[in-house]
Amino acid sequence: MGKIVVLFIACMCWPVSANNVLYQAHAHNDYHHARPLFDALSHGFNSIEADIFLEDSQLLVAHSLDEIEPEKSLSALYLMPLWQRFLTNNGSIYANSAKPLILLVDVKTEAKATYAALVNYLQPYKPMLTQVMNGELVSGAVTIVLSGNRDIEGIFADTNRIVFIDGRLPDLGNTTSPALMPLISSRWSDNFSYNGQGEMSANEKALLAKLVQEAHSHHQQIRFWGTADVPQMWKTLAQHEVDLINTDKLAELAAFLSR
Repeated sequence: MGKIVVLFIACMCWPVSANNVLYQAHAHNDYHHARPLFDALSHGFNSIEADIFLEDSQLLVAHSLDEIEPEKSLSALYLMPLWQRFLTNNGSIYANSAKPLILLVDVKTEAKATYAALVNYLQPYKPMLTQVMNGELVSGAVTIVLSGNRDIEGIFADTNRIVFIDGRLPDLGNTTSPALMPLISSRWSDNFSYNGQGEMSANEKALLAKLVQEAHSHHQQIRFWGTADVPQMWKTLAQHEVDLINTDKLAELAAFLSR
């Protein structure tokens, strides 16, 4: 616990400011950056991804099991700093935006046990979270969306919920409410061959437009992972109104989207 508190205090000392909130900017594997969370916030990112492992009742942030460190918990790296900003900014993560920040939590361990642990983990932060209470969606400063090993049945069964589901393309067009599944994500290469070089083919442009339109018609956002992390790909995704653009290049994507 001592290490966690020290880490949190150290993080609070780093200045974080962003002139513009970039709603399409998604920080992929955010924890690999020098300042997890803070680097993304300093560039105005409104969607941030963290992989988690359930280890000895703790939710630890890492890309693989051999990378986990006890002091790098979900609370220390993300929840406590976000809570501090929530308090400082009168209920928002960004002082100039009331739109919820997306924290995409990619579960790497067994779905049911990790979801149960996550719900307990989130209780102290409940006032800042988007939630469903008595069937009503209440927008918060942070929306927790679960990806990876998702306990879909468990989340669906929680009529009062503080965690939402990252859906997949087969979920498009079904009866699942965006209040349960606000985001649809897919591996880019499952449907497209375009790699950010030259122009996308007419057929692939048509397919991308169709998928985006279908998601938006159901009031869901759409995201693709495994896209080429280059400006021409960002341009293509932005032109087709893909809601979240994955990147590991925070400064470069921020500059591109701020033009």
